[in-house]
Amino acid sequence: MQVVIYTSPTCHFCHMAKEFFEANNIAYEERDVSNPEYAREMVERSGQMGVPVIFITPENGEEEMVVGFDEPRLRELLGV
Repeated sequence: MQVVIYTSPTCHFCHMAKEFFEANNIAYEERDVSNPEYAREMVERSGQMGVPVIFITPENGEEEMVVGFDEPRLRELLGV
């Protein structure tokens, strides 16, 4: 399973999402949108301008996108 989270340093919900992943021992890749390359990539992939945007790709390869810190949806997708 791959988890990618687009964040910004001042985003409270981004910090909450990262704390959730860490508390549940879920490895993730963080992409800080203060880097223009990651900001552009996030908008192209999601159509979203706000963070966090989280992409979860399970073993079956069917990528799921979660916008914001939606803990119930994350728990469902990650099985925690």
